[in-house]
Amino acid sequence: MTETSFDRLHPEVRRWIRDEGWIELRPVQDQAIRTILGSDRDVVIAAATAAGKTEAAFLPLLPQAAGREERGVSILYVAPLKALINDQHRRLDLLCERMGVSLVRWHGDAPQGPKQQILKTPHGVVMITPESIEALLLRRSTDARRLLGSLDAIVVDELHAFLQGPRGLHLFSLLRRLELMSARRPRRIGLSATLGDMGIAAAWLN
Repeated sequence: MTETSFDRLHPEVRRWIRDEGWIELRPVQDQAIRTILGSDRDVVIAAATAAGKTEAAFLPLLPQAAGREERGVSILYVAPLKALINDQHRRLDLLCERMGVSLVRWHGDAPQGPKQQILKTPHGVVMITPESIEALLLRRSTDARRLLGSLDAIVVDELHAFLQGPRGLHLFSLLRRLELMSARRPRRIGLSATLGDMGIAAAWLN
C-alpha cells in the first residue's frame, strides 16, 4: 500500500489532526508535506486564503523542533504584521503544546514573560516581525546569536508583501545576516495567497 503524506507525519501530529475532526488533508497540505519531508530544499506554498498554508508548513516541521537536542530556536516564523502573528499564535498554540514545543511571540506588544524564558532556554518556535529581528540584531546581538544562530527553518508568511519595495529589501538583508551568523543555512518556507509569478517568489526566497 502506498504511503500517504498523512502516514509520514509524526504520530502526535496525526492524533492532533484526528482530534481536530479533519476528514482529510487539503491538497496544498498534501503537496507541501511530501515536498518538505522529501527534501531539504526551500519551498514556496501558494494557495487561496484559508486553504491551510500555515498547517502545510508546520505539520511537517514541528517534529524536528520537538526532537531537537541542540540549543537554539528551531523555527523562525516571520510575518509583516503583529496582528497576523497573534492570529497564527492562537492557531498553532495547542498543536505546539501537544508536541512539547515552545511557541513565543516576539514583537513590541507581546508579553515579556515568554521572551525572558526563551532567552534562558532557547528552543522551539519564535514568531517575529522584521523590525523585531532588526532590533535584536542591533541591540542584543549576543542574545540574537544564542536564539537564532542555529535555525533549522525560516517561515516567511505573506511572502508577496516582501517581493518588492524597501520592506522586502530590508527582510532580504535580515535573512542574509541570520545566515552569516549561523553554522548552517536554514531552509526557507514562503507562504502566500497571492503570487503573480512563482519564479520571482522562488528567486527572492533563495
